[in-house]
Amino acid sequence: MLVPDRLAAFAAVAVVLILIPGPSVLFIVTRAVTLGRAAALTTVLGNTTGQYLQVATLALGFGILIERSLVAFSIVKLLGALYLVVLGVRTFRHRHQLGGQLTTERASIRPMRLFADGLMVGSTNPKTAVFFAAVLPQFVVRSQGMVPLQMLALGLVWVGVALVLDSAWGMLAIRGARLIGNSPRRTGALGAVSGVVTAGLGVGLALSGNRR
Repeated sequence: MLVPDRLAAFAAVAVVLILIPGPSVLFIVTRAVTLGRAAALTTVLGNTTGQYLQVATLALGFGILIERSLVAFSIVKLLGALYLVVLGVRTFRHRHQLGGQLTTERASIRPMRLFADGLMVGSTNPKTAVFFAAVLPQFVVRSQGMVPLQMLALGLVWVGVALVLDSAWGMLAIRGARLIGNSPRRTGALGAVSGVVTAGLGVGLALSGNRR
């Protein structure tokens, strides 16, 4: 069983890290601004589910491999980067359709597609993988036994914090989007910027150094 003070300490670390905008937060903000509240919350749910899959993977031992193996880390990093680039290009290509998506066409957006996009981004974020691999084991009380279960429990703490804070990021982004209105020119420009930012995140992630 986890010691309460370890849970509290890990929760504090999670709050600090999740508050700092990274690829996942910026992806959620982009979805919130371009597709609305429901899409943002669905993306948050998919993203946090993907992050918890990383915790489960770590609990099974693969997280340590990612931390120590440059090849494994690079593969995960490039997969996440490629997916962000594809999403960014797709958003840029369909930028002129954002006006409808922000109003009458929202209902036609498939929630499972939004969830799957968030899941892919969350599960292939190498920074999160390395953080879990490097930091999560430090909050485990090995003398208590059942280390994999302890890691899974800590992962639930992370997920809870992420659901609250990432949703807050999305709602704040939507408030800003209301200033844009329904102008096709402005929504098209927003789509272009969102696409470039998302693709840029992917390129930046692919080109970033493999620091451990």
